[in-house]
Amino acid sequence: MITAHTDGALRLTAGALRLVEGRTTSPKTADIEPYVEAVSDHCPYLAPSVERDLTGWTVYEAAGDPDDVEAEVFHAGVQAAEWVRPLATRRHGVLVCENIVILGGHEGLLTWPHWVLKNLYGPVGLMFGKFRAGEQRVSRDGRGIPEPPLSFLPVRVAIRPRDPRFLAATPDLAATVAVAVDDGRDVFEDFPKDWKAVRAWAKGLLA
Repeated sequence: MITAHTDGALRLTAGALRLVEGRTTSPKTADIEPYVEAVSDHCPYLAPSVERDLTGWTVYEAAGDPDDVEAEVFHAGVQAAEWVRPLATRRHGVLVCENIVILGGHEGLLTWPHWVLKNLYGPVGLMFGKFRAGEQRVSRDGRGIPEPPLSFLPVRVAIRPRDPRFLAATPDLAATVAVAVDDGRDVFEDFPKDWKAVRAWAKGLLA
C-alpha cells in the first residue's frame, strides 16, 4: 500500500523499515558516544552541536524487502531534511545535524537514497552524508578517520565556503551548493512524488 504524506513524498507502508528509537540526542539502542567524541577531532562543528543538543539520532531497523527498505530510508531522509530546513536560519542553525541510523540491511542499502537526497536538497543548502559500519576512511590531511560502529545518513546545513570540496566527484552539485539558498521551494515540484520516479531522475544525473 502507498499513502501520501504532507512532506510531499510518497511512502511505502508495509513496515519495511522498523522504528527502533525515535529522535533523541542520546540513543540508547546505539552506542555512538565514543565514536562522536573521536570524530570531533575531524569536524570542528560536531562538539558545539552536541553540546547544544543540536545533533539528533533516529534509529531504524531494515525489516523487509530490500527495495521497500530503500524507499523507506529515502522517506526517512526527507523527514530529516524537512526538520532541518526551518532551523537553518535560526541561531546556531549551522550546527543542526540529524542522523538516520539503519540497523541491518545489505551493504549498499544507503547508496541510492544518499545519491537522491543529496541532489534533491543540495540546491536548498543541505548536505547529506553516508557512513557504513566499519568503513575505513582517511581525512584530507592523511589522518585515519574512526570507523563508524553503525551505518547512518547525516543531514546538516551546508557550510558554503567548505563543503563544495567534499563534492569534487560531482562538480555541478559542488557549484550549486556553493551558492545555495533555501527559498522555501518544494524540492519535488518538477517530477512525480514517488520513490521510483525520484530514483529514475537521480539515475539520469549520473550521466
